[in-house]
Amino acid sequence: MSVLVVGISHKSAPVELLERLALDADGTTKLIADVMGGEHVSEATAIVTCNRLEVYAEVDRFHGSVEDLSGLLVARAQQPTESLLPHLYVHYDEGAVSHLFQVAAGLDSMVVGEGQILGQTREALRVGQEHGTVGPALNALFQQALRVGKRAHAETDIDRAAPSLVTAALERSTVPVAGARALVIGAGAMASLAVAHLSRSGAASISVLNRTAARAERLAEEYAATSVPLHALGDELATADIVISCTGAPEPLVRLADVVTARGGSDRPLTVIDLALPHDVDPSLADLPGVQLVNLAGLAAELRGLEATAGVDDVRTIVGQEISAFLAVRRQASVTPTVVALRSMATSVVDAEMERLASRLPGLDEATRAEVLHTVRRVADKLLHEPTVRVKELADAEPAVSYTAALAELFRLDPDAVDAISRAEGQP
Repeated sequence: MSVLVVGISHKSAPVELLERLALDADGTTKLIADVMGGEHVSEATAIVTCNRLEVYAEVDRFHGSVEDLSGLLVARAQQPTESLLPHLYVHYDEGAVSHLFQVAAGLDSMVVGEGQILGQTREALRVGQEHGTVGPALNALFQQALRVGKRAHAETDIDRAAPSLVTAALERSTVPVAGARALVIGAGAMASLAVAHLSRSGAASISVLNRTAARAERLAEEYAATSVPLHALGDELATADIVISCTGAPEPLVRLADVVTARGGSDRPLTVIDLALPHDVDPSLADLPGVQLVNLAGLAAELRGLEATAGVDDVRTIVGQEISAFLAVRRQASVTPTVVALRSMATSVVDAEMERLASRLPGLDEATRAEVLHTVRRVADKLLHEPTVRVKELADAEPAVSYTAALAELFRLDPDAVDAISRAEGQP
């Protein structure tokens, strides 16, 4: 069994295409369930963000699984297969491990080093655990990825170099944040980041608007902001200097007609930041006098190729170390069932020979019998010691060669016995 990743992100596709694959919580659950319905899949989960959709699956076959997972994404995008497939990427086995660790550490983010992806990786693990689709293989992989991400932020200067999408967007605002009247639409993780940054940066007032009033109230209370009802959107647009929207609603919430009405012909400066997928804001707002629109498509274009410098090399070093360590442990673990099966076979041979000896020498006293048993076991242990040590060393040094398979073949080990030991030890 091996881990397979099929995904699409800001690095491989335009935002317009990513919007077609945007999923809410229910959509994510449905996608994972569909993946689990695949013939070759035993475990599955998905990382879903505003600029990334990645399916992680433990599979027993590469080609059939790639086709199945790709087909599920094509179906959700409602795009011709030939127009979506070039934007999908695939990582398998060790490549999948490397990719997830880089994602969790923020090295694959639109804003390199941003920390929000760590929470989104944790959410992918939680959803899989909650629905019973994450088993030993993906649980171990994601738990280690979370530790890698934590190390990246705890042991390097990446936090000082890497802003979040919110801060990157606000850095491009023509309206200064300090002293501004701000409106945040939404109450999720991105909205929380927005309110926190606006508060720290000295915004004169912050209003929080959300479809669920209770969530808006909780977020507003945390930062001494004001929660406003959904029907007050027009009034808020009339007075706001900065609007940040990040709900991911199926239809745009900030419409051109509403903004035109709220502004009443004014051309005063207004920055509207749309961090939702699919978009919350009518793109034609950018044509209004005095209005600056910052959205994911523009951010992706500006940030592409740019990268924080402080701490990035250190994070890459940590990720490299963690990839090597994880793969080494996994290869060692893969050898264990075969070694255990080999030693079990040797024990069976010793027991059979001792029974034969007892039948041929029924008068053998217990002390002599115990000494013979001890000697035979020592001989068996010494004969097996070097092969078992070497197979572990070789499996770690040369993973491309299946030394465990060779060992099993040479000693005619029962495949069912090896599989049973694998399951008992929680191996994938």
